[in-house]
Amino acid sequence: MRRNRFVTLLLAVMALVGTVLLVPSGTASAAGPCDSAPNWTAGAWYPAGTVVRYTDGKYYLAEHDNPGYDPIISTWYWDPYTCQGGGNPGTGKFPVTEAQFQQMFPGRNSFYTYNGLIAALSAYPGFANTGSDQVKRQEAAAFLANVDHETGGLVHIVEQNTANYPHYCDRNQPYGCPAGQAAYYGRGPLQLSWNFNYKAAGDALGINLLNNPSLVQSDAAVAWKTALWYWNTQRGPGSMTPHDAMVNGRGFGETIRSINGAVECDGRNPAQVQSRVNSYQRFARTLGADPGGNLYC
Repeated sequence: MRRNRFVTLLLAVMALVGTVLLVPSGTASAAGPCDSAPNWTAGAWYPAGTVVRYTDGKYYLAEHDNPGYDPIISTWYWDPYTCQGGGNPGTGKFPVTEAQFQQMFPGRNSFYTYNGLIAALSAYPGFANTGSDQVKRQEAAAFLANVDHETGGLVHIVEQNTANYPHYCDRNQPYGCPAGQAAYYGRGPLQLSWNFNYKAAGDALGINLLNNPSLVQSDAAVAWKTALWYWNTQRGPGSMTPHDAMVNGRGFGETIRSINGAVECDGRNPAQVQSRVNSYQRFARTLGADPGGNLYC
């Protein structure tokens, strides 16, 4: 009887040791979003950022809060989600954790949620997911540094100078300003402004922003998507998109030129440029990345 108890105990210890040895050092034990995803249920409330498993066995990410809309019918509310080691939809793992995001923006407006940013990443899967791990972290830091500057630390959702609001309607555009003369002021993480930018961003994202520009200040995922649209597709006064600048080694300074170079670069406003550079260097350190060269424009 004693021997049986000893053998039983020994076998239990051996099984435990074997289990531990099967887990490589440094491997996270937490379940990924697909491992813990609930089955989709009609009528259940799903906040933005929720991952569910649909009846066909595929996964979907809630882009926007919704009361249990069907993922394959209500495609504005849901995006297909590709599980890649706990990463984001259609991409690798975003190099900024929620804890790091909160550290970067301790005083942020509650509108700017981490889940809203994660939900928006599906629109541009190459963002912060191109090149080496170092380059990915540099691009994430560069994007968030410009966001930090544009919004005062993710505090402001809309442009603060209301006197500028009527100036952002270009009546030379054939579609005009259907939402009103003063409806296209700066909104969101990169302060999207002008009727032609709302039109172009909306067309690219499949959202009617020309007629409904207020979505950028009422829906966090839409707000983040407009910022990613500009970052990944627009050159502004620069020679390349901010995304291309970071993944092709042109440096942080070139992202400033693409976003606001006509106002800040070439000595026009060195204090504003320095503010962006300071944020970038701080965020790069948070992510464990070397800021690299070519920081100024």
